[in-house]
Amino acid sequence: MGRSRTVRTLVGIPSILRGLNRANTWRDYSLQGNGVSNEAELGHGDAPNPLRAYFESVTDGRGIWKWKHYFEIYHRHFQKFVGKEVRVVEIGIFSGGSLAMWKTYFGSQSFIYGIDLRSECRAYEDERTKVFVGDQGDRDFWRNFREQVQNIDVVIDDGGHLPEQQIVTLEETVPYLRPGGVYLCEDIHGSNNRFASYVHGLTSALNSFALMDTTKPEGVDSIVAASALQRSIGSVHTYPFLTVVEKTAHPVEQLLALKRGTQWQPL
Repeated sequence: MGRSRTVRTLVGIPSILRGLNRANTWRDYSLQGNGVSNEAELGHGDAPNPLRAYFESVTDGRGIWKWKHYFEIYHRHFQKFVGKEVRVVEIGIFSGGSLAMWKTYFGSQSFIYGIDLRSECRAYEDERTKVFVGDQGDRDFWRNFREQVQNIDVVIDDGGHLPEQQIVTLEETVPYLRPGGVYLCEDIHGSNNRFASYVHGLTSALNSFALMDTTKPEGVDSIVAASALQRSIGSVHTYPFLTVVEKTAHPVEQLLALKRGTQWQPL
């Protein structure tokens, strides 16, 4: 089993290299001569974004340092938690400004857990913010953290930005997020980034396909038994410098191909 999986991986390498080559020579003909701005290319519209508005309102005090295009992505994946009882983990506190931003954005029922290497960051604690001091690349730290904190909905990794730290953090948090939870990793830089390669492995496995040989109900053409990954991971999104993993709201046991209608041949 392990050998066949390795062979399939090796067989896929030429296609990966082909995609990298295409990326390096990419031309989008729909954009030529249209005067499209960089902001429009990254999907920013005119709709109000409360996170962007909060960021722009900060003129002094605790600093917030973010790539401009992150705010639209944050809001796309986090807005379902706004105004609800939500528990959020942010790795990498720095000046503490984003802790306040998340509290304001998610609302009065939110609770924020900050994680940083520097003990001075405990100064940012308040009635809705608790700070843990530790190394995100240390699995023992995460085990101790989970003994004290359960029922996490959101993880935002803005910590050390080293691939191994990011991999450990994903592995030690995503399997423990509540159903429907969201993991977001920032600042994934470089076209040969090892964390990005790790995420590619996850997305490849998300497409695994094991047809079930079983009696199918009417209107069902094919049934695929969900893998352990497909059972709990609903989607993986990759953006410039950023990756998002969303968990399913309910365990998925099967993936179904449905058929409707009566005519299946060209007229």
